[in-house]
Amino acid sequence: MTLNELRFVVALAKARNFRKAAEVCFVSQPALSLAVKKLEDELGVLLFERNRNDVTMTVIGELVVEQATRAIEEANRVKEIARQGNNQLVGALKLGVIYSIGPYLLPEIIPYLRQSAPEMPLVVEENLTINLEAQLRNGVIDVAIIALPFDIPGIKTLPLYEEEFVVVVPISHDWAKRDSINPEELADEKILLLNSGHCFSNQVMQACPRLSRNGEILQGNSLDTIRNMVASNLGLTVLPASATIERYQNPLIKVVPFTKPAPKRQIALAWRKSYGREKAVEEIAQSIRQLEMFSNSLL
Repeated sequence: MTLNELRFVVALAKARNFRKAAEVCFVSQPALSLAVKKLEDELGVLLFERNRNDVTMTVIGELVVEQATRAIEEANRVKEIARQGNNQLVGALKLGVIYSIGPYLLPEIIPYLRQSAPEMPLVVEENLTINLEAQLRNGVIDVAIIALPFDIPGIKTLPLYEEEFVVVVPISHDWAKRDSINPEELADEKILLLNSGHCFSNQVMQACPRLSRNGEILQGNSLDTIRNMVASNLGLTVLPASATIERYQNPLIKVVPFTKPAPKRQIALAWRKSYGREKAVEEIAQSIRQLEMFSNSLL
């Protein structure tokens, strides 16, 4: 068993295609196929099920790929230690972030990180929680900013702050003059939410359970798109507070808070227990904790 063989099976698990995996590994397809078969013979188990159009992992194959990912990461860590010395803030960090956080949090923390960790650029992956979970486990990303709960074996989490939800209405709507709105009232309105699969939409539905039974729900691809649809008077929406700070204000909409206690979510960092750059994780956490907009909601 060699590191190259482990890299080949990890690449094949991600690509689910021998040709694409070979291209990623810069080897010929026959060479990759032979190496994977050699490893399967050595281990005495079938790691992949092959057919003409697809390659899927077996149950034992998933476990082997997870362990292979950790082994490769540890091997890479040896190189990082030699290259960085004792400075874990040197080298790119692959950061995953959910769609309802990335556009609003990243512009706030990147200036801080440019000062505190100038040799640690971010490689950002915006995605759904379920996809970030898989990428985190498989080593595609190093750290993720997600909403709790996020209980995944082998993954550590660090709660950062709580974020309240707010209602956004067209300026001409009667609610634009209100001081607060009860979540139960949303079921009588046309509500715009992110497409299914986004954890934020699920959290809104949990906070306003009548929506799923009685509400008229329209869907959009991004919070910014939904905000524009509200401005055009299509309906109302619920946004996280960070998506309504001054830079995102629009004269055609009005932000109205929920009646206390307002629905909210907990935001956290997540990373593999085997990830060796704890100081880099701490620096990301510190960049968020220094933001004034979360000063009253830090965990």
